[in-house]
Amino acid sequence: MPRRREGRLVDLEVDILGAGIELQAEDGDFYGFALAKRIADRSGASSLTAHGTLYKALGRLAERGMVESEWEDPEIAATEGRPRRRLYRVTGVGAAACRAETELRTAPAAVPKPRSAFA
Repeated sequence: MPRRREGRLVDLEVDILGAGIELQAEDGDFYGFALAKRIADRSGASSLTAHGTLYKALGRLAERGMVESEWEDPEIAATEGRPRRRLYRVTGVGAAACRAETELRTAPAAVPKPRSAFA
């Protein structure tokens, strides 16, 4: 994984927050597999992000207050015949960090002024 610059997000974290914001707008809380699938769809990847990598990044984002999580109601999972899901949501801090990082990455690079031959 690339070295983190102080106060910046790595690519996967930006992808998680961006995809999470989209999923949250559509369905409310989201879960890991849906998040991995959305990230793959957005990037055109043929495979999903490894779950270990995804959940470690979600843990880092939670430690920084950018995502929150809780376990879903066990009755919902039982009714659907599947294991319980950990449901995530992007916080206001996470949405602001995603916007700021995206703006930094898309801002045109400062072009140095040409030096005059007479200076």
